[in-house]
Amino acid sequence: MFSKKNKNSMGLLKQHARQFSLIVTSALFISGCSQLPHQQAMQQQAAAEAAAKAKEAQELAEADAICHTDTDTINQFAVADYDNVWDRIREGFALDHTSNTRIDKHRKWYASHPRYMTRVSERAKRYMHHIVGELEARDLPMELALLPIVESAFDPFAYSHGRASGMWQFIPGTGRMYGLKQNWWYDGRRDVVASTDAALRYLSYLNKRFKGDWMHALAAYNTGEGNVSKAIRRNKRAGKPTDFWSLKLPRETRAYVPQLIALAQLVKEPEAYKLTLPVIPNEPYFAQIDIKSQIDLAQAASLADMDIDDLYLLNAGFNRWATDPKGPHRLLIPVDKADEFAAKLASLGKQDRVAWERYRVKSGDSLLKIAKHFNTTVASLKDANNLRSNMIRQNQMLLIPVAAKPAKHYAYSEQQRIERKQNYSRGKSGTAKTTYRVKAGDSFWKIAKAYQVKVSDLARWNGMAPKDPLKQGQKLVIWAKNDRINMVRSNHRKGNQVIRKVAYQVRNGDSLARIAGKFNLSVNDILRWNPIKKNNYIHPGQSLTLFVDVTRTN
Repeated sequence: MFSKKNKNSMGLLKQHARQFSLIVTSALFISGCSQLPHQQAMQQQAAAEAAAKAKEAQELAEADAICHTDTDTINQFAVADYDNVWDRIREGFALDHTSNTRIDKHRKWYASHPRYMTRVSERAKRYMHHIVGELEARDLPMELALLPIVESAFDPFAYSHGRASGMWQFIPGTGRMYGLKQNWWYDGRRDVVASTDAALRYLSYLNKRFKGDWMHALAAYNTGEGNVSKAIRRNKRAGKPTDFWSLKLPRETRAYVPQLIALAQLVKEPEAYKLTLPVIPNEPYFAQIDIKSQIDLAQAASLADMDIDDLYLLNAGFNRWATDPKGPHRLLIPVDKADEFAAKLASLGKQDRVAWERYRVKSGDSLLKIAKHFNTTVASLKDANNLRSNMIRQNQMLLIPVAAKPAKHYAYSEQQRIERKQNYSRGKSGTAKTTYRVKAGDSFWKIAKAYQVKVSDLARWNGMAPKDPLKQGQKLVIWAKNDRINMVRSNHRKGNQVIRKVAYQVRNGDSLARIAGKFNLSVNDILRWNPIKKNNYIHPGQSLTLFVDVTRTN
């Protein structure tokens, strides 16, 4: 039997087995291993003896996936003991790398930006060995190991304008569909282990959905299977080819697959493009430790004797200063620190893994108000204090889980990441920076309109997507012209905005422009609030819904 090697040995062995067509000759190997007589001898034996031998051969084959055989045969399956994960990746390439102008364009870009390739390769060192092992275990094309470069540049905290998050860029709905938990404490879309598993299951499903066509599957991962299916049907009706390169797809998707193939070409022959890829050691970077309960991440970093920022980069799924009290109760720890961490953790009681503060309930308090003050959740307060309902009483004592360190210490927590984004954001020339506190009823559209900025810019300045929900009291950074900032501030200081919903009855002689002028609105406001078009006539007696600042009507 082969000696136990790295997990990659079995995956690569399967590939060699396919290359040598062992399926055709497997009966011969079984025969040789179990010393079964050849067919002619079997025909001369009694039927009972033949059946017994056949049963014996079957049992041997089931017991040993690989037979004891001669050295020459073993050498056919010899697997290189790679030092560099890039070599394992090259060995597992399975897609068509035939070039075309669309691929050439992206390959030239990557080849002409070696510092970018170095940067993403350095980021990948933490995760690549795990991803490659998962691909081999599932017998998937090794090109998929490069997909996080296209998706996120191997940044587990990447967040797109379309609300896609994490290294594999799952949107909320698809993430939940594949079991990625998302709540205040934790977002599984950024969890290295959970999101990799979900992404590979999703890609496997898409490959099956498109009958083994990986180009179609990859396009569907980017734009959705419905869009790819529609494009295929459209081409069929027009009598056109239905391969990926012939489909009419969104611009981003048309570039998506060529980017991946271009990267595969570069990784396969980096020297040909004058690239040097940093070595990624062919050994696990992290170990998975079962922590069994919630723990302050600052304390976990201390137990592991590592920087807390490095701990967050391995455990990017955790949004706050601690792990989710409801799980997953798992931390990824560098292999060379895992044993020491596990030993120290075992000696630490669960009650000592987070700091606690005693709080006396005051008049007017609610669990929600207390949770916001202590940067925790109502559910966590109820669990910690065995509360069955949200009812609390004055002078009642509560135990509050609190961070052991100041907020800035948890640099990769969600709030600190947002604040860094807000601090580094910049507006156009001639604009100034201001802050705004979200009020009840606010939306990105409403705030952007008040400051005369684009919704997309407002979201970007605050590290958000335009469809993200806003929360009352949330702080936003806005870059606007000074006169607009002053006008908004003036209105707020005077408190002269009193908005009321008005059902207005159209009168003789009214027009949309006249009504808008009367109530200090715009025609577009009226069109947006009512199911009418700009060119439609309005008639006396017709009812229109208006939202009017009653202090500014004419």
